[in-house]
Amino acid sequence: MGDSEFKKPLLDKVYYKDCPGCIVDQKKQLQTGLPIKEVFCIWIMALSVTLPISSLFPFLYFMIRDFNIAEKEEDISYYAGYVGSAYMIGRGLTAVLWGVVADRYGRKPVILLGTSSVVIFNTLFGFSGNYWMAIITRFFLGFLNGLLGTVKAYACELFREEHQALALSSISTSWGIGLIIGPALGGFLAQPAEKFPSLVSSDSLFGRFPYALPCLCISTFAFFVTIIVIWLPETLHFHKQSELESASEEKSDEKEDSSLISLFKNWPLMSSIIVYCVFSLHNMAYAEIFSLWAASPKSLGGLNYTTKDVGTVLAVTGVGLLLFQTPLYPVAERICGPIMVARISGVLTILLLTSYPYIAMLSGFTLSFTLGCASIVKNILSVSRITGTFILQNKAVDQHQRGAANGIAMTMMSIFQAIGPACGGALLSWSQKRQNAAFLPGDQMIFFILNVVEGVGILLTFKPFLTTNHH
Repeated sequence: MGDSEFKKPLLDKVYYKDCPGCIVDQKKQLQTGLPIKEVFCIWIMALSVTLPISSLFPFLYFMIRDFNIAEKEEDISYYAGYVGSAYMIGRGLTAVLWGVVADRYGRKPVILLGTSSVVIFNTLFGFSGNYWMAIITRFFLGFLNGLLGTVKAYACELFREEHQALALSSISTSWGIGLIIGPALGGFLAQPAEKFPSLVSSDSLFGRFPYALPCLCISTFAFFVTIIVIWLPETLHFHKQSELESASEEKSDEKEDSSLISLFKNWPLMSSIIVYCVFSLHNMAYAEIFSLWAASPKSLGGLNYTTKDVGTVLAVTGVGLLLFQTPLYPVAERICGPIMVARISGVLTILLLTSYPYIAMLSGFTLSFTLGCASIVKNILSVSRITGTFILQNKAVDQHQRGAANGIAMTMMSIFQAIGPACGGALLSWSQKRQNAAFLPGDQMIFFILNVVEGVGILLTFKPFLTTNHH
């Protein structure tokens, strides 16, 4: 205690009266106890953006079928892949740009633009009348969405040092949960006229647009989040300085440009981002393939599931993830460290996916139960790997570079995640056409390819590739 009192005079910063960043910093100095309200706000902001990312997977197969663009049933997955990828391509193009905007003009404008774009474009996507409208609305949804990188920077600035880990882990948890609740909503609420004929008639609005309801629900949630964000404080510092200070600031701007190059030279950061990207590619391809595989007919090696069945499996998975991930991960990380946890998770994932084509041979309750368990384990392993690489990335850079570092990570991840669904959909179509091949017939091939990607990810966690620096 004496030590911190001794340092106190050094911490007395100059606060500017009209600067939003200074106001937040002053509040932080006086803050006691856990900032539950702020954690909740960060959590729902991240959730409102992750829900739309994958909410379309359970009904995408049926949506593409209804557009009548695929000539054969096997081709549906191929077209579905591009709709899944359009969002990531849009996001990859602008992630760094929004990071720069957030550093220059404030975090709030970027966050508000992100949540508003969900309200507008996610709704439009639900009312898509044809294939191109679906692709274009998904693209703009990603293009205007700089929120995920910015939220991480915002979380670091809104909380005191000791609560930052809590804030960052709440972002990765809401990311994990959004990627599961999203598809569950999509699965339960799509095609309401078929599921609830007594409530929704086939010639009503939701009867004519069978995929609008889940999108509308998510957009409504995003609308309330947008209103909450308006009341949140800005955390960026705006200081009106004299000529002398602004001259010295221009110099620091030059430094910042060279610091972006220094980020690319920072091997512990770049190597952890690449490992993160390979695992993200695997997760995204898996998420798309799982839903398309489950919805495919039995004759093609699928499970012949309806949107509701797929939604159920994913909802069960979400609950499992919440129950296990939160208490288990910190314990595992304390015992083994983040890298070892990622390796063990990777090896277990490979063993698990090898069993998937055999799970398809089961039926009835045995199938549902086995698939539910497999899906829970798979997602716990996925989130464990991602959280591990998250931690390594944040350890690899100093505070003032985290925004830019997150921008680079988001851009690279978006590129990899765009490859995931596009290749995943096309490969699934291809492997379903090879029902009688001698080597890895049918779905065995697609899970084999997923395992190869996973294997590459595991190999990259070893030296000399992945190096860590200890701050």
